[in-house]
Amino acid sequence: MKMYLVSLAVGLLVGALYYLLNVKSPAPPLVALCGLLGIVIGEQLIPVIKNLIS
Repeated sequence: MKMYLVSLAVGLLVGALYYLLNVKSPAPPLVALCGLLGIVIGEQLIPVIKNLIS
């Protein structure tokens, strides 16, 4: 759980720095989030399928 909180805190800090420096995110936020969601689902889906087959 601590890892998730640290990740969230760092993300918020980077977002605040982007805002203060008037820098745009390198990727469109929705596209980046969809990509990350796909990575997480793919990473979790294979072990679940292996357990269902076994």
